[in-house]
Amino acid sequence: MKARSPTDDTPISALPHLGPKSQQVLQAAGIHNLGHLRALGSVRAYGLAKAQSPRVSLNLLWALEAALSGLHWQEVAREHRTSLLLALETMKNNSGTR
Repeated sequence: MKARSPTDDTPISALPHLGPKSQQVLQAAGIHNLGHLRALGSVRAYGLAKAQSPRVSLNLLWALEAALSGLHWQEVAREHRTSLLLALETMKNNSGTR
């Protein structure tokens, strides 16, 4: 049987690489499904999660990008780290927070 691709209404809890604590933080930040995550993008979603729970690590950013790209989170961390960190820094600078 072929695995179904996630759709916009796929709940955060069904996405790979997001453990229970990450799911709770995302839910508290108002991110409940893949569609909302797609609309925000991984960097903005991470920023909302970080504002909700300051102890969130960059591993969440890698996992969010993995959920969107279909890559494994370790590959995201290895291959896309620099571009994601630059996007995060740009977002912080544009919002006036550091």
